[in-house]
Amino acid sequence: MPSRSALAGLVALTLGVIVLLALHVIPPTSEIDPVVRTLSQYALTSNKWLFDSAVLLIALGSALGFAAVIRHRDTAPSSAGILLGGLWVLSLLLVVAFTKVNWAVAPGPSLGGLIHRYASAVAFLSLPLAIILIAPAVFPDRPSWRRTARGFAVASIAGFGVIIVGVIRAVAGHGRWWQFVPLGLVERLIGLTGIAAMLTVVLGLVLVLPGQLRTVNGATGTP
Repeated sequence: MPSRSALAGLVALTLGVIVLLALHVIPPTSEIDPVVRTLSQYALTSNKWLFDSAVLLIALGSALGFAAVIRHRDTAPSSAGILLGGLWVLSLLLVVAFTKVNWAVAPGPSLGGLIHRYASAVAFLSLPLAIILIAPAVFPDRPSWRRTARGFAVASIAGFGVIIVGVIRAVAGHGRWWQFVPLGLVERLIGLTGIAAMLTVVLGLVLVLPGQLRTVNGATGTP
């Protein structure tokens, strides 16, 4: 029998991704250019409740996944990987609580908009770092799964690095950072690969044999 928390996390993550993908094809969010506009743009439409629901489902699924890692893979809650995972979940909650600035009507940045922006940045960076750190514990004897999870995580960090290059160029006076790359597309690639890494971890916990699951005290146990 698979870990119940991991299985619930897998379901929540999958539903969250499905809702996010659906926002690309249902009106009015289907009219938003996914190459240029970020995902947070969906929160400025009447489909905000769907966007918020998707993000909350992903946060819930991630929290359940990290809880399963703590329970079954001898990983301390205070370990760097788990703390980064918690930071990812917290950042997603802040993204929902504070909507991005609607530059079509706002005269300038707001406190809530700034919190949203920085929470998004922290979220996109903390998740792949968390996966890189916990993958060896999750897949101690499954190198192909470990490499897959870390591969997705590294790809996510690489995408974030492209945005960092744009910011550095902007600071040096070479144009606006959000025009350096197709921001919407790059953000989606960062999010997609990061969540794919999380899904790999959770799916691995779901498919692992019951005899391989370990409780935090090191004894073999059932979930």
